[in-house]
Amino acid sequence: MQDWTLTFEQQSALELAQVGGKGHGLALMAQAGIPVAPGFIIATPAHRYYLDKTGLGERLRQAMDGIDKNSLEAREALEREVVAWFDHTPMPDELREAVIQGYGDLSRALHLPDLAVAVRSSATAEDTEGTSFAGEYETYVGMKTGDEVELHVRRCWASAFSARALGYAWKNNIDPLTIHMAIVIQKVVDARAAGVMFTVSPTTGDRSRIVIEACHGLGLGVVGGDVTPDRFIVAKVEGQVIDHILGDKHLEYGPDGKAHPVDAARREVFSLSDTEVIALSKVGKRLERMRGAAQDIEFAIDRELPAGDNIVLLQCRPVTVTAPKTASTLDKALGHLTASVLAAAR
Repeated sequence: MQDWTLTFEQQSALELAQVGGKGHGLALMAQAGIPVAPGFIIATPAHRYYLDKTGLGERLRQAMDGIDKNSLEAREALEREVVAWFDHTPMPDELREAVIQGYGDLSRALHLPDLAVAVRSSATAEDTEGTSFAGEYETYVGMKTGDEVELHVRRCWASAFSARALGYAWKNNIDPLTIHMAIVIQKVVDARAAGVMFTVSPTTGDRSRIVIEACHGLGLGVVGGDVTPDRFIVAKVEGQVIDHILGDKHLEYGPDGKAHPVDAARREVFSLSDTEVIALSKVGKRLERMRGAAQDIEFAIDRELPAGDNIVLLQCRPVTVTAPKTASTLDKALGHLTASVLAAAR
């Protein structure tokens, strides 16, 4: 039971097989003293225990053995079945208690009895250099009770068997049942602004550039492609902002995970100051050096924290998709392709 939940600070949280790609990135940052949104990890043994104890693992194996893997219609039909199986199969009591206790401990530690959290998939094949399941698995935002967290953990687990996720896994010769999924539970940041940062230009492959895309509120609008984000380009060596492109930020997501309209005046205001952009770029360069590869980083600017200490990181992972390096003008021409190329930072 003790290995079902882990804090970001525990040594075993650095084991990819225990915490998946997202959890591993968060543990690396937390243990390096880089601020991350507080939370904990439901480790992969919990996922295996659930599938074994409930019999769903064998049920899934039998269902996938008989499916036409090339048929989208067949995969979509299986997805509908699987969602119902997971929704109607609660965790065994001992596992459920551990999950609810983890949420309760986090709430008490933050002195927030109605703490809103995000429930985020963190699979062992996700956010690695070899494969990127970005956008294939689910994230849920705004859960406020232990029971809601327990249900949405199961829904994250079910998303490993969505039509898209199955198609991607089989395309890459991966058996979906060999992918074990940890779950990250994190406090929903009250974000004034948020988005994604790439320590290489994803549209040109230019390693001398850092590209940041941001919007008002939570970053769901950026990674989901709901808004055209503001775009900032930083010269990595010089540490200077060399370009600003104003986006159309007509929506913003609040801590409840719901979209709200942005008035016309605020749409014309950049979501980040140059000071914040430069501070973010410094963190990006540090993470790139730590991990030895270009990084895709999800961040938020926490309105509850003072300026200078308000950058909170939500995720980091290796950049797995970039275009070949070509003329720098392509960077502007392709504009906001980055949000759809790596949609979901989920």
